Amino acid sequence: MEGPPVAVVTAAGKGLGAAIARTMAAAGYSLALLSNQGGAERIAGEVGGVAVTGSVTAASDLQRLVDLAIDRYGRIDAVVNNTGHPPKGPLLELTDDDWHQGLDLVVLNVVKMARIVTPILQGGGGGSIVNVSTYAAFEPEVAFPISASLRAGLAGFTKLYADTYAATGIRMNNVLPGFMDSYPESADLVARIPMGRFASVTEVAEVVRFLASDESSYITGQNLKVDGGLAKSV
Repeated sequence: MEGPPVAVVTAAGKGLGAAIARTMAAAGYSLALLSNQGGAERIAGEVGGVAVTGSVTAASDLQRLVDLAIDRYGRIDAVVNNTGHPPKGPLLELTDDDWHQGLDLVVLNVVKMARIVTPILQGGGGGSIVNVSTYAAFEPEVAFPISASLRAGLAGFTKLYADTYAATGIRMNNVLPGFMDSYPESADLVARIPMGRFASVTEVAEVVRFLASDESSYITGQNLKVDGGLAKSV
């Protein structure tokens, strides 16, 4: 491999996505970033990358992002599928449109990106795809039912993809954060966490970087909780 590794990061304009971009830049990655309100362009200026303004739900915007990465750097080694939050509300008051929006935002975004980037990763001899999910994928929280329900589906897709493309050198894993300091903190939420605090977005970003890198070269199809012990399942 000539030159630094190249990573594509979505929803990179603020919060966890911006922390991922900064962390990967510090680790030597060249970056192509996307966000829906221009924040990725600011972060790209900070870390010396390139950026697109668009939506993770639009295949055309994801294609523009990938094309930009290839045009600028000539290859892609890692993809981080980060996204925003789907609608929240009482379980049966959420509309069909809310559920369809959630599907677009937390599952089909990954499927669309995989269709675009898989041939590129295969042509380059492999790579890593990391999807940002939630600790509640396996312990559903009624406070965010769409996210919890559909990210369980994302886990299924991730395992199918990982097994299908493992022989070509492509890995796919999910990171399942708990509460981070980009989320409003309350005493009740902190009391639920065995470590007694929220994570910093940088702590979670370091796990994403690890799974994107060759340091995790024998890990694929997994769901790694980064939640301070919040989830109770083993």
